[in-house]
Amino acid sequence: MHVPDGFIDAPVSLGAGVAAAGAVAVSLRGSRRELGGAERTAPLAGLVAAFVFAVQMLNFPVAAGTSGHLLGGALAAVLVGPYTGVLCIAVVLLLQALLFADGGLTALGVNILDMGVVTVLVAYGLFRALIRVLPRGRGPVTAASFAAALVSVPAAAVAFWALYALGGTADVSLGKVFGAMVGVHVLIGIGEAAITALTVGAVAAARPDLVFAARDRLAVRLELRTSPVAAAPAGEPQPVPEPSVPEPVSEPEPSVSEPVRSEPAAAPRRSTRRLWLAGLAAAVICAGGVSFYASAYPDGLEKVAADNGIDEQEEDHAAKDSPLADYGVRDIANGRLSVGLAGVIGVGATLAVGSGTFLVLRRRRRSSGSEGSP
Repeated sequence: MHVPDGFIDAPVSLGAGVAAAGAVAVSLRGSRRELGGAERTAPLAGLVAAFVFAVQMLNFPVAAGTSGHLLGGALAAVLVGPYTGVLCIAVVLLLQALLFADGGLTALGVNILDMGVVTVLVAYGLFRALIRVLPRGRGPVTAASFAAALVSVPAAAVAFWALYALGGTADVSLGKVFGAMVGVHVLIGIGEAAITALTVGAVAAARPDLVFAARDRLAVRLELRTSPVAAAPAGEPQPVPEPSVPEPVSEPEPSVSEPVRSEPAAAPRRSTRRLWLAGLAAAVICAGGVSFYASAYPDGLEKVAADNGIDEQEEDHAAKDSPLADYGVRDIANGRLSVGLAGVIGVGATLAVGSGTFLVLRRRRRSSGSEGSP
């Protein structure tokens, strides 16, 4: 759903850019709280951004002549929180526009607002509403992530339609565009939901403390800690203690089982290295290998634009001559190698920029907290 240059006029694109910049500024501030709560959140956030980039290269067919790909807002919101989720998608879209000529530069604000802010807010709000009424456990959390991702995609399609209604550059039937956008993106949403649910379910199974939006639903419940003195089974003779010299004892300790509240799953400091490496390997495999076999059909927005004349005023991308334009490395004749290498470069760049940004934000959170403490 990357909007190219020329689809939406300059005033609306500028307004969307201002709104997107405001959302990013708010997210930079809010993400400090999300990233400051745990040592492992910042590396995971960088990995989430890289994973979203990689899976967005995997277009899957959804209808005759149409494909779709992950938007990633729901996945990012559930795993790392809404503020950090907006930043993850913004980093992905920025690098895609600058390095891969995917999504217009003048339309960058439109894309961040549509694919980042709208999807994150809708998905996170719906996810939190669902898990409040669903039972605790991994299954309901996975189901809630499926529903949130499913709804977030047509919501983004409606947001694009609203922006196009305000500033579309072609004279087209808005009713037809609305029906076409929502219809095809409901189908794409099913693929988005499946990918999101599988990923959230895998992380929840391995490390439930790393599912930000469901930490309160995946926490360990009360446990009973019993006294080390164990009673003999009924019906068996009690052992007779050997005579011994009595020692003065102030008061015997009662051997009563006491309920002790265990720490939530997020409290113990466990290494995230295995999960991080597994996620990175999955991203590299998707971008570096599987991406070559992605569907060549146009995605939902491209198909609707071509069928309804929205693309009449489309402009060439300013970075069309980039060495990585169209997700291939220039001057490499082997298609599989060209696409795979471009994908790996993209994963590395997204991981570096995302992780660097989130680590800086976490350190600023720490420094501001230490300065404010007495």
